[in-house]
Amino acid sequence: MPEQPMASDVIEIMTSLSAVMREETARLNAHERALDLAELANAKARLVGALEERLARLGRQEPSWSAQMDDALRERFADALGELRAASLVNAALLERQIELSADMMSAISAEAKRLTGNRTYAYGASGNLARTDLTTPISLNGEF
Repeated sequence: MPEQPMASDVIEIMTSLSAVMREETARLNAHERALDLAELANAKARLVGALEERLARLGRQEPSWSAQMDDALRERFADALGELRAASLVNAALLERQIELSADMMSAISAEAKRLTGNRTYAYGASGNLARTDLTTPISLNGEF
């Protein structure tokens, strides 16, 4: 049976996506600035879009495409899929941790800004109680709010 070009395209995209994720993970582990990783994030988004498009097209044009693969192609597909899964699990865990650290850092900066500026107000409630409200202090990062 001749090799299916669409299935081979899917394998190629999965392999490229795995490589991009592995590079992004390595560079994040090396503590590169997030702005320096924008090109990798864009490449990853384009590859994910291409993968989704090819799989959708295969599903429409050849609904039984996976059953039509020969053993060699099926093995290549399974290997590429396994590598993509492994790369994406590691990449997702690291990105999740980076996002948590960023959120924690922004919370700490905001709390410190509130403490330093004394940006609090007091208001009387309907029952005569005094309630303290902490107003949000604008945070500027590199000159942008």
